[in-house]
Amino acid sequence: MTDHALVKRIREILAGRNAGDSFITYQALASALGLQPPGTIQRVAAALEQTMREDVAAGRPMIAALVISRAGDMPRRGFFDLAVALGRFPEDPRQHRAAWEAECAAVLETRSEASS
Repeated sequence: MTDHALVKRIREILAGRNAGDSFITYQALASALGLQPPGTIQRVAAALEQTMREDVAAGRPMIAALVISRAGDMPRRGFFDLAVALGRFPEDPRQHRAAWEAECAAVLETRSEASS
């Protein structure tokens, strides 16, 4: 699967999730994409970073916010680092959870508006 096709497929999978099951782990997303090791999580992370760049450039909420680490209840560190670099999140890590929660709410609101 090309990088462009991977990004497109990730958007389709995330956009198709119901509000009740809005979060998905990186591993579950890799499985849904049919990716095989090695390097599956790295490929997913790189594609998610591309969606973040595209979403910020287009003024949309970052759909990548819906992907979380199985080791916790939030995205991996790289998500926050890029969100800060893109100017979407504040630099202070103590504010990241609130910024992420607001981003998730914006994604879900946008999805519900699109399906109405």
